[in-house]
Parts: sequence; C-alpha cells; structure tokens
Amino acid sequence: MKDLLLITPPFTQLNTPYPGTAYLKGFLNTKGIEAFQMDLGIEVILELFKKETFEEIFQLAFENDRIQTENCERIYALKDHYLKSLDDIILFLQGKNQTFARQICTTNFLPQASRFAQLDDMDFAFGAMGMQDKAKHLATLYIEDLSDFIVECIDPDFGFSRYAERLGQSANAFDELYAQLQDHETYIDQITLEILETRIKNTQPKLICFSVPFPGNLYSAFRCAQFIKANYPEIQIAMGGGFPNTELRSVTDIRVFEFFDFIALDDGELPIELLYNAVLKNDTTFKRTFVLENGTIVYKNNSSSPDYKQADVGTPDYSDLLLDQYISVIEIANPMHSLWSDGRWNKLTMAHGCYWGKCTFCDISLDYIKIYEPVAASLLVDRMETLIAQTGETGFHYVDEAAPPSLMKALALEILKRNLSVTWWTNIRFEKNFTQDLCILLKASGCIAVSGGLEVASDRLLKLIDKGVTVEQVAQVTRNFTEANIMVHSYLMYGYPTQTFQETVDSLEMVRQLFEVGVLQSGFWHQFALTAHSPVGLNPSDYGITPNYKNISFANNDVDFTDSTGIDHSQFSFGLKKSLFNFMHGIGFDIPLQEWFDFDIPDTDIDPDFIYNALAQEPFSAIKPTAKIVWLGGLPLVSEFSKTKRGITQDFLDFTFHDTADSYQITIEKDKGLWLLDCLEQIRPQHQPQSFKQLKTSFETEFEDFDVFWYSKPITILRASGLLVL
Repeated sequence: MKDLLLITPPFTQLNTPYPGTAYLKGFLNTKGIEAFQMDLGIEVILELFKKETFEEIFQLAFENDRIQTENCERIYALKDHYLKSLDDIILFLQGKNQTFARQICTTNFLPQASRFAQLDDMDFAFGAMGMQDKAKHLATLYIEDLSDFIVECIDPDFGFSRYAERLGQSANAFDELYAQLQDHETYIDQITLEILETRIKNTQPKLICFSVPFPGNLYSAFRCAQFIKANYPEIQIAMGGGFPNTELRSVTDIRVFEFFDFIALDDGELPIELLYNAVLKNDTTFKRTFVLENGTIVYKNNSSSPDYKQADVGTPDYSDLLLDQYISVIEIANPMHSLWSDGRWNKLTMAHGCYWGKCTFCDISLDYIKIYEPVAASLLVDRMETLIAQTGETGFHYVDEAAPPSLMKALALEILKRNLSVTWWTNIRFEKNFTQDLCILLKASGCIAVSGGLEVASDRLLKLIDKGVTVEQVAQVTRNFTEANIMVHSYLMYGYPTQTFQETVDSLEMVRQLFEVGVLQSGFWHQFALTAHSPVGLNPSDYGITPNYKNISFANNDVDFTDSTGIDHSQFSFGLKKSLFNFMHGIGFDIPLQEWFDFDIPDTDIDPDFIYNALAQEPFSAIKPTAKIVWLGGLPLVSEFSKTKRGITQDFLDFTFHDTADSYQITIEKDKGLWLLDCLEQIRPQHQPQSFKQLKTSFETEFEDFDVFWYSKPITILRASGLLVL
C-alpha cells in the first residue's frame, strides 16, 4: 500500500521516462512520504505492441470493415509476418536481443508497408550505419507501420509520443475535450484503464497525482481521472506539470473539477507536500493550487512556507519505473533527435530557471523560468553518482532552459576530479563564455552534445528577441564546440513579429553558411508561436502585432495574432525544412536559395563569406589573473641530457607525453622543467584549480619573465594538448 500514486499519463517518450514524477518522488523521500510512480505511457505501449494484442487489433479492424486504404490492406495481408516477429522486435528495441539485428537486416525479413518507401532516402541520410543502428532504424519503420494501422483502423488519435494532442493544443474552451470524454472509451483507453485499475488495486492510494507535461498527455489524464471518480470516489486527484503551469493559469470552467480535485502550478515540491497533508491530515493550507469551493474555482495560496531550495529537493528517484523495458528507436535522420529517442537518459537540472531570462518569445514572466537558482556542482555530481548506482545508467540529460557556462565548467571539473566516466548533454545559449578551452574541458568530462537557440539568424531580430548574441558570435561559439568534438544542434525560428521576406531569406543564408563551414551538425526550424506569458504576449503592440484574443475558460497560452507585415510565414515551412535536411547531410550548398521554394523570394543580402570571415576574425583576449589553469593530460616520461655550447654546459629535460590519440615531446631547461613537472601535477583536475596569477607568482619566485615562458614553444605545445585557461 502507498498513500500517494504519481502518474505520467500516455504518451511522452518511448526510450526514457519523463522526469517529473521521479523529481517529485525524490523530494517526497526527503520528507519520509512513501509514493509509488508509474509511466502509464510505456506500460500501455508495451501492452499494445505485442502479438496477443495485435491479433485482436487485426480482427477488430477486419470485423468492423475499417481496412480502407491500400496501405492498411497490405499490412493486413501480411499480418502473419507482423505477428511472427512483433514480440522479438520489441525485445530487440529494448536492448535484450541484440543478435536479432543480423536477421532484421536481412533483405525482406521484415514485412514492409508505407514507412519503408523512404528507405532509400534514409540509407543516404544515415550513411554507412553500423548493423545495430541500421537494424534499429528498420525496426522503427516496422512499428511505425503498425502505428499507422492503429491510426487508420482503430484510433485516429494515437501517436507514440502523444495521444489526442489536438484536444490539448490551443484549447481555449473545455467543450471539445469534455464532449470527447462523454463518448465511448477508445480501444487504447480500455488498455490504459485496465493497467491503471490494476495499479490502484495494488497500491490503494488516497491521493493520485497526474504530471501532465504536454498537450498530448492531457486527454489521457482526464480519461483516467474520470475512471477514478466513477470507480474510486474516495480517492482525491491532483494535476500538475508543464501543461497546467503554462496553459491553465486562468481556468474558469468548473466542469474541469468533475475530474480533478486540485490543480497545482509551478514548482511541485511544496504544493504536493501540502496536498498530501490536506488529504491525509486534513490540513487546509495550500501553495499555488486551484480547488472548487461552493461551485466556484478558487486559487489557494495561503501557505506561508517558502518553496524549497534546489539543494533541498533531493535526488530524482527512478525506482518503480520499468527502466529495462523502454524502447530505443531511430526515427529520422537528425543527429540531435536521435539523442531524444535512442538510449535511456537520467535527467537532472543544473539550475532552476534561466540565468539569462530575457528572450522575448519565452514565458519569462513565469516562476519556472524567472526564478534562477543554481545547484552546487558537488551536489550535482553526488546526484549523478546516486542515479548511476540506482539505475546502472551513466548517461545524463541536463534539462535546463539554458545551462550556465560557469556551472557547466564547475560540473565538468567535479566530474573529472572524481574520475567518473559519464556521458551528458544539455541546452545552452551560444554566448561568448564558451571559449575553445571551456569546450575542450566539457568534452573531457563527457559532454557529447549541446543544443541552443540561434532562433532567427538576423542581428536585428536577435536584438529584438533580446537574445544577447550576434550571428558572428554564434558562429565562433559553435566552432569552439565542433572543434572539441561536441555535436551542436540549433533551434531555428521563422515568422517572428515584424520579420520580413528579406530577413527570412537572409536567415536561411546564414544557416546555409554555418552548415557549409561545418560548425553546425543539426538543426530544426519551427514557426514562431505567441504565448500569453512572454514579453511579446504581454506587450504585443511593442512588437508590431495584434493578438486575436478569444473567450478563455480553459487553456490560455498559444495566441492567434496578426503581424503588421501581413506575411504568411507558413509558406516558408517546406522550403526551410527541405533545405535544412540537405545541409545536415553535406549537400545542397551550391543550390540557389530560390530553388528550395515554389514562390518568388528576393536574393539574399548576406555576403557569401560572412560566416567564414566571422570565424577568421576572432579577437585575441588577454588572460585574466583570476582565470583557472587546468591540465587535462597525464604526467610525462622524463629523461635528462646536457648540451655544451661555447664551453658552457646546460642541463635539459625531455618530456614525452602520451595521450589517447598521439604522443609528443617538449624540451625545456632542467630547472624550469622541474618546476613545470610539479606544476602539471598540481593543476590536474584532481586538485584544487590554481589561478593564472598563482601560477605566475609561483614561477616568479624562482625565475624571471613569466610571459616569455608562457608564450614559449613548449607551453604552446601543451596549450594545444590540454593545458587549459578557464
């Protein structure tokens, strides 16, 4: 028995659990409150994609005469082939049957429907894949074909990472969702509710909390809550998470509370503790929580307790979740998207909120972004070690809005200090503090990728966005990451308020050049969306737009608007995405921009060598006295020899260094060499970092002219081999 049940409703990701419930369970552990958590989405997927279930699906589709398209006719005709291999395919995608890859890659082993029509393009896009990856991609196409069959013949709202998402997107009124909930349960609803009922019977909770991160989780959350109210009316039900945090801040439709007793906003730790106390101890204090009182929705925020500091919220706890049963897939030829869908990641946060907190398209008025609070690097690595011990996984995704460079540096040093072998990636701003040396340090600590917003590659619009970067600066920073072998993904935006045809074309040209010179490896275009809680949404006239407000009784975030330019930016979508697909695979750079579009566009005003010149002009910056000096290499093999010149004998040391890829030598006078040897030991990550000033002072207690020594050939060689200035 557990008093508290935490649920992520269908669907989020196939390969790794969404971290909301794990964060809350970790916090509840610190309060001695026992809770059980479940990712209902992955449990439904596993029940859905198995031989026994699909036998029933094929039968239902046939009996109900739902097999109408040529694609579904083909899948149904090949049903015996699908049923024979389905369970083995799922095991393979769970990493439990790796030798099956050879069979999957055999020509014509898997039944093929419409998804395989793109296979030739995918072979080009993925290049010479390893057998495991190729098999994973083929298996992904196979289950996507079966997904298409479900959508066309069983449930049109099904999607692997979302369910009935249309009902949650821009749902200003509750009417459509409410009407759907009065209709019969779908086939997938029935599977969902059977699993939920089994869990409720096993745990017997008094409070069930649904974490609803996205619109694609909303319908299932309401359907589950409806079932609980009908069958277990004594259980109280709460909703929190990303969707209510952004969309339900002004909910007024009392019908919502036919399903939920509480809706909590923003940081969930204190609200869920108080909800637990309210349900089990009859306490009447709440934090940022909507309740229904006397037929009226009331916002309760009567607790005097402050929110918990990030140091006190505990380590995320992934226990109860089916970590060995998640499914890794390779869907599309985008290297950053493969990080999202392939492999399991432990999720952590370096800092609450955003240290920049100025971007005008972002919901910076909300606490989850506005309140910035970093976590100490030592505590972050403590949490990493705890999660490694708990999950057996050494991969980490830091899910920050934008990870601060200073904290990333401290995290990397702490990882190296403890000699941990981990793999991690995160989201950043492309700001100038990401120097070449910092990127090398991050790579050495296990950082494999970063994603960041270039947004609109136009300096005028970047200034309007208040991004705090320029295109030239982005080019230099992405070069630093790329040269350190850290993959770079850029979020790209079109249709920002007042953006002109010319600026969209020029933005595409900037992106073309960034890929052509090789400093971007991945990207994704999305059209600007106006949100109610962003500076643009709060002050639309300042940005040349007119919002088209509606009567809002349910969800309030995405807002329709009219731009003063009158441009229909959606017409750019196909050409921008098609060109990017080609650029990501090293082709199409010589194709005129006009050829990506089926309507006339102006010629670009951007110099064809703009990015190349930006990378050639990086200014020299003097080393600050407070800069930390770190040596990433090992200690050298040392041999001594003497030279006699004009009757004067001088002793020298030969240092031979071996790193993972190469060996190299430096020669230095013996006395300075002994000082350097001691210094290299002291500035390794296992020791307290020394500043440039400390290094200089130490040198000048024995020798003269540190600057001459620092810029000498031996030190220049070391600087290129792991002697970092941070």
